[in-house]
Amino acid sequence: MSRVIWFSAGALAVVLAIVLNPSAERHRDKIKEAVAERSQLAAVLHLGNLTAFVSNYHSLGVASYTTVNDKLLSFGLLGMVFVTDGDSGKSR
Repeated sequence: MSRVIWFSAGALAVVLAIVLNPSAERHRDKIKEAVAERSQLAAVLHLGNLTAFVSNYHSLGVASYTTVNDKLLSFGLLGMVFVTDGDSGKSR
């Protein structure tokens, strides 16, 4: 009986992850917000709109992510979208 419960819970978790997978539009909206929050000049020049426009959306079914020039820009899971820090991939 407990195997049935665990299987049902796992199946429900996978179905919820698929249903709640953020869309490309949600990624783009979050990117626009993040760019505007990081710089007032970028907000005035609408650089977030440009960045969101050139980003490439990729869906993995239960999660999704966007890239620009093969660099991770944002990732999403269970309805949440997180924008990465632009400096994280650069060496100093």
